[in-house]
Amino acid sequence: MKLDSKIFDSIRVKPDKDRVEEDLHPGCDHPGCTRPGTHRAPKGRDREGQYFQFCVDHVREYNKSYNYFAGMQDDDVRSYQKDSLTGHRPTWKMGVNKQAADGPDGYDPRSHMRTHASRRANQTRPPRQRKLLALEKRSLDVLNLPKTARGDEIKARYKELVKLNHPDANGGDRSSEDRLREIIQAYQVLKKAGFC
Repeated sequence: MKLDSKIFDSIRVKPDKDRVEEDLHPGCDHPGCTRPGTHRAPKGRDREGQYFQFCVDHVREYNKSYNYFAGMQDDDVRSYQKDSLTGHRPTWKMGVNKQAADGPDGYDPRSHMRTHASRRANQTRPPRQRKLLALEKRSLDVLNLPKTARGDEIKARYKELVKLNHPDANGGDRSSEDRLREIIQAYQVLKKAGFC
């Protein structure tokens, strides 16, 4: 068989998995290990952005014993954790930089905003009224009430109209029974809707 034949050109051999990983990844940084270092592990607190390359077994072993705060005093650890709340950025107490916030002529623009905000908070706004449904409008019309009527006003008008249209008040006349039924139904609708 010739080495330059067409048959050898078309043969493909599956590459060795370990050999490919060795080509892609550097060796494990653990002393004596020859496996590829496929996993990164941080080198420590003072060497941010630097990593060891370990194989799976050695990165697990390293992670179990890794301590970012190793070698730090307890007070240093506490102050580091406190600073981490603000992302290690400087902070100031409230009111320390008041003169810097004032304008060139001593005018504090925030004081104007504060007074305006407090004035708006103290103003009483009229309560928002929801839009009336058609049945609620019709019920108020049956009771001859304005669309803004609520609570005691509706109850008082209901009692007044029931007394006027009740058959007992009309000497047993049944002609006003239909009107009485409309009044009672209108009141029930308004009561269910929460108007009274």
